[in-house]
Amino acid sequence: MISFFFLLLFLLLLQAYFLYVAKKSFFSSSLISLILTLFLGYFFFKALTRPIQKMREMARRLDAGSLEREIQIYSKDEWGELTKAVEEMRIRLRKKIEEVSRERDYLKTILSGMIEGVLVVDERGRILMVNDALRKILSLSLEVVDKAPLEAIRNAELEEAIRNAIQEGKNSAFELAFPLSGGKIIEVNVVGISPSLEERSKEGEKINGAIAVFHDISRLKELERVRQDFVANVSHELRTPLTTIKGYTETLLDGALKEEVAPQFLQVIQKHADRLTKIVEDLLTLSKIESKEFYLKQERLPLSELIDDVLDFIKEAAGKKKISISRSIVPSSLEVTGDRSYLEQVLINLLDNGIKYTHPGGEISVSALENEQGEIQVVIKDNGMGIPREDLSRIFERFYRVDKGRSQELGGTGLGLSIVKHLVQAHGGRVWVESQLGKGSTFYFTLPNRSGPTK
Repeated sequence: MISFFFLLLFLLLLQAYFLYVAKKSFFSSSLISLILTLFLGYFFFKALTRPIQKMREMARRLDAGSLEREIQIYSKDEWGELTKAVEEMRIRLRKKIEEVSRERDYLKTILSGMIEGVLVVDERGRILMVNDALRKILSLSLEVVDKAPLEAIRNAELEEAIRNAIQEGKNSAFELAFPLSGGKIIEVNVVGISPSLEERSKEGEKINGAIAVFHDISRLKELERVRQDFVANVSHELRTPLTTIKGYTETLLDGALKEEVAPQFLQVIQKHADRLTKIVEDLLTLSKIESKEFYLKQERLPLSELIDDVLDFIKEAAGKKKISISRSIVPSSLEVTGDRSYLEQVLINLLDNGIKYTHPGGEISVSALENEQGEIQVVIKDNGMGIPREDLSRIFERFYRVDKGRSQELGGTGLGLSIVKHLVQAHGGRVWVESQLGKGSTFYFTLPNRSGPTK
């Protein structure tokens, strides 16, 4: 404003000078003075409005989010001070936005790397954000932002927990079952988002929203069920022979030792003692396989030779039931790398399982090939009793029996297939079964086609 005052004063003095010089020609001097005033006023107006235009341009850039270009006005008057203030504001604003962007990217990286699902809602109970883990756990669609949780997840208990967290600041933890998402069981923790100290002083203890964290515990629940089943089954498996041994022993001690039935009683005791020994041996085998100290004595083995050795070993058991066992031609060049004793145990357990559950006069076939994945695949097929569809997923669990009474009658421990699974996995392979009730079962296992030792 100071420069404007001096410039205006200069124009007035200049006009007075022209009036003084041209007293005789008032009209001409006035016209010259007016033209000069307008000419100088134009340049003054341009000089005055240029900073305003630049400031307006800067304001538009700030509004559009462009904070890179600085305002270049080199003036020491009020416009210069204003420019300096706006420039400082631009620098602070840019730094603040960069800081917020870094924090946002950091938070986004953390949420993306979490295995737990995260749901964030605002104070209205509308979804602000979900992370990728939650989308995967609950198979959510992409369009969930600004929706109510009940619209996206369709669970009344979750909706109520979020509402209580926002309205009452009440935190909660509970489990939800989602049958439509593969029967998943999710542990959910819901907490309210507390306001900052500044917001608390202004608005009291108002909650700004809520965060729900989802943890998929389906696998843990499954393992807990398996553990409970294992404890129940092993207790049952041990109780039966122990009760029999105890009963027959007490009978013998009560005087039956001198009776003719004594040898028969002793045979029963021996049979159940052998069964106990077999159960303990199988449990110790499983424990050994799962321990960190378990190592395979790897060697390169011709698969044809391995199968022949096992068939010679079980041919007596098959002959007692008049079950014929055939095998396809396995090329001598087809070799596997593994521990001979454990691979023999895998084949023996599978063949023994087939013999037990195949009717007298039945058939079992053994074949091997190299599959499309380059693995060595062994197939053992029988035409026995078969396995119900609902039991196929659990057949390799410890002590799991399709027909408990029939299995015990045949002398099985319920651990053979579990041992097979663990030994095959220890060799880096896979095992699975296909079966149809009344038409037999086909067991498959694969071994990597490789050489060299592995743990």
